Amino acid sequence: MRFEVSHVLDAIERRLGTDPALAAGVLDVAELIYCADLDGGRPANLVRLGMVVDALARQVGEEHVSAYCVVDKSLLSNQDLTSNERMVMRRWGDDGIVEVVVGAAARVVEVSELTGLPIVSRVLPAVWSPLPGAGGVVLQPRGPVPTGPSPVGRQLTARWWHCPDPDCANFGPARRGSGQPVPRLRNGQPICPRHDAPLGDNGPRPPQQVLAVRVDGVIRTRFVVTAAGPVVVGRAPDGGQGQVGVQLGPWLSEDARAKVSRAHVSVALGPQGISVTDLSMNGTLVRLGGAADGELQLSRGATRQLGVSDIVELFPGVEIGRIGALASSRPLDSASVMSDAPTMTFRPGY
Repeated sequence: MRFEVSHVLDAIERRLGTDPALAAGVLDVAELIYCADLDGGRPANLVRLGMVVDALARQVGEEHVSAYCVVDKSLLSNQDLTSNERMVMRRWGDDGIVEVVVGAAARVVEVSELTGLPIVSRVLPAVWSPLPGAGGVVLQPRGPVPTGPSPVGRQLTARWWHCPDPDCANFGPARRGSGQPVPRLRNGQPICPRHDAPLGDNGPRPPQQVLAVRVDGVIRTRFVVTAAGPVVVGRAPDGGQGQVGVQLGPWLSEDARAKVSRAHVSVALGPQGISVTDLSMNGTLVRLGGAADGELQLSRGATRQLGVSDIVELFPGVEIGRIGALASSRPLDSASVMSDAPTMTFRPGY
């Protein structure tokens, strides 16, 4: 049974991250794991986090969207949780996929204000509140969705920051080039949320834009393209020589796998905006204005600058576009981070 619970926690782990560009909401883990009415189980239960992450994915219509989670440091020694749950949260913090801080609730509010991410909470000034519903947790609207990051937040996320601790998972060398959390502010000074130390400014980040992949009518994942280098999207890009790749294979039908090349297109961000270059054997279709303005067929080696509403089609039903230009056209699949949750997980004392 504990192996099965660990399996679920591993699945939840793949849906966590502290890059605001890829997250759909910000959560206080300490609050949510005590919402016993979500599953009728024991008082504190880390598996509930997966239920809320699933509800967030359904709310925004994106299958693998990540949640920006803040863990209060006190949870790491909380005896209401199992030793395995505490160990898992420590690992998440050490890997930089959650923030571990003193004062998580205040940090959640700050992250939301700086980044524009909506809060999922019952007690904080939230956009959505998690409640038990038919078929699982549902998010009840409570407030307006933020329109975007604050001016200060834009300034903070436009810079690279480094922590005095070289092993810092959030602002250490390993995070450069892969996105960073938003710094905490104290009297206007950016500080590391985990180490409570002033952050150094390593200069400007390259511009970036967020794109999405839609397969068979469902947004499967987001990815970030920066001016630092292109992203290759395909059935199974190899990621060699530092290449950034987005793998579509797990979502493709048999017919699509036969037509979508391993490295199908290269997506780049330059001074004029996003461009796409065909790398495939079968070509790529660009639906101009989402098809309102016609279509353009790209052959191997051809490049096209993308308009704001243009959609790139690698195969019918396999599409790439800006995060605002694509939306899921059908409900998400039933598969979720909770699909392997053991029944006894939701009973007291598992």
